Amino acid sequence: MVKLTDESRAFHYGVYSIVYKIPPGKVTTYDKPQNSRQVGSSLKHCAIIIQDLNQGYDPVEEEYLRIENLPWWRVLSSSGKISIRENSNSQYEQADRLRNENVAVSDNHIVDLDEFGWFPDDVDIS
Repeated sequence: MVKLTDESRAFHYGVYSIVYKIPPGKVTTYDKPQNSRQVGSSLKHCAIIIQDLNQGYDPVEEEYLRIENLPWWRVLSSSGKISIRENSNSQYEQADRLRNENVAVSDNHIVDLDEFGWFPDDVDIS
């Protein structure tokens, strides 16, 4: 189990809160240069981080983050491309999940952000 600082907890919680809001059939990017690595790491390690974020919560009495409901596949690089992961085939799973939501994914794993992008004005996790 990892022990997160309050600042780190707030950042990760903000990332996941936004990812949960991405509608089916839409994608978003982590396009802020100062946050892109942190967002990528937050998604890559979400199982461990969410476990820490949920520490002390009573699932019967309080709302908590559910890893199985996190639509991680709706987050792409700032160019609209699905990131390649070393030692994993999850980029293919991501493409399949997006296609199942009727998002067009090219053979090069690129999504048209003009057509499928979701970029609300009031989202800020910095």
